[in-house]
Amino acid sequence: MNDLAPREQAILALERRGFTGPGAKERAIREELGLAPVRYYQLLNALLDDPRALAHDPVTV
Repeated sequence: MNDLAPREQAILALERRGFTGPGAKERAIREELGLAPVRYYQLLNALLDDPRALAHDPVTV
């Protein structure tokens, strides 16, 4: 049972990835998700407390 919205899944997928070089992650957040990094981290922090996210991606959460 996966109730996560596509954007929530994309946030977890991006967080799971490794990034090299300064600013690479922030650039990916803007380009791939269309979010400001501050908003990304707000949404990510909410997901870390969400049991649905834990069920979807226990390694990342």
